[in-house]
Amino acid sequence: MDVQKENHTQNSSSENDSLNLSVQQRLFFIVLVATMGALAFGYDTGIISGALPYMTLPVSQGGLNLTPFTEGMVTSALTFGSAIGAFVSGYASDRFGRRITLRSLAVLFVAGALGTTIAPDVEIMVLMRFILGFAVGGGSSTVPVFIAEIAGPKRRAPLVSRNELMIVSGQLLAYIVSATMSLLLENPGMWRYMLSLAMIPGALLFIGTFFVPASPHWMVAEGRFNEARRIMRKLRENPREIKNEMAQMRQNARDARRGPPAKALLKEKWILRLVMLGCGMGIVAQFTGVNAFMYYTPIILKSTGLGTSASIAATIGNGVVSVIATFAGIRAINMFGRRPMLMAGLSVVIAMQLALGAVLVLMPSGIEQSLLSLGCILVFLFFMQMCISPVYWLLMSELFPMKVRGVLTGSAVAFQWICNATVALAFPPLLSQLGNYTFFIFAGINVGSLIFVAVMLPETRGKSLEEIETHMRAHFGEE
Repeated sequence: MDVQKENHTQNSSSENDSLNLSVQQRLFFIVLVATMGALAFGYDTGIISGALPYMTLPVSQGGLNLTPFTEGMVTSALTFGSAIGAFVSGYASDRFGRRITLRSLAVLFVAGALGTTIAPDVEIMVLMRFILGFAVGGGSSTVPVFIAEIAGPKRRAPLVSRNELMIVSGQLLAYIVSATMSLLLENPGMWRYMLSLAMIPGALLFIGTFFVPASPHWMVAEGRFNEARRIMRKLRENPREIKNEMAQMRQNARDARRGPPAKALLKEKWILRLVMLGCGMGIVAQFTGVNAFMYYTPIILKSTGLGTSASIAATIGNGVVSVIATFAGIRAINMFGRRPMLMAGLSVVIAMQLALGAVLVLMPSGIEQSLLSLGCILVFLFFMQMCISPVYWLLMSELFPMKVRGVLTGSAVAFQWICNATVALAFPPLLSQLGNYTFFIFAGINVGSLIFVAVMLPETRGKSLEEIETHMRAHFGEE
């Protein structure tokens, strides 16, 4: 009997190993497809830093004759579009499902990228950037939720964090494309080629959505239990795991049906407090000034005496550091809580902004100032992309209750995009008016963000989505 039991255990273990590999492969493919939206997000936000110096050229030289004001409009049109896209897509993903929403956004990714490529003037460029931004924002609110609901409690943190990895990989790709074209091509209209490549991840996302399953959480919320169970059998390692998760999801769905309707739920005090927390996290993420660095690093470095091509090439360092940092963040996010990671990241961000401001204010222009400035930017980006950005997107995927998860995630991410647009639009005028003292202002804002995280953010590490919902209801509920 003991021998038979041992053989049965070994066979079971072998079958589980095979099953594990199959589950891992499926999850890898699903995440890869979903994060094509994040790759497009990263490329579209990163490529503008390389395109802007050429878009400012006169029309006769292949540019769009951008002024400082229209430069800010072109840059921020994407982020304002992203705010609306995130909000609308939140409703769409709750109503029609995460997968259908992603497929629709993929069409907009391709259309927006094509429109920016052929835009004949500033007005059309701003409109097309807005449409592209709608897709970027919709993807930013839908992709993390879709991955979180597909992944399960054990894999949620590292798999959702791959969304951030694809964002920074898209930005790195954008910087490499910008630098390569800037160094090798003589055509000043090359910025159109830069923008056209954004169609590729959009097309891959569209095709991929026909080969991935729907979210089992959304299926259960819609009462489609058998379909959800069939999906779960392909995404989980053993029947016990499927049984436990299905039981939690069904109980959650029953509670939601017995509870107030979605519109009434949105008025409950704990939900309103949760939305305020989500919006506050948008301020924390964006008022670090990260996108001011990502969009305007060439402009910052040109002010230290570097040439245009050298300044654009230096942004590759931004992308490389961001990708390395995100890999480090994926490892760290399973080892440390959300709160400690955010607080450590914000502390270094504050220190680097103070250091960058001091270098730019106190040192004379020259190669030493250029190198020290770039060093401060790279250290800033390392801790931003390791400790803050991945944790932000992870929190957006897990903070909100299932019944209104799409709506609330969309609303919080939309507010984050408004913060992003505000920083992108305000940074050039601030730099023009206040000079390098601008970085001291960002440091002061981030001190406030550090206090906010320490006081307001509950810890979510190690909990299922259903357990997080119960915890948030208790933490932010009626006194």
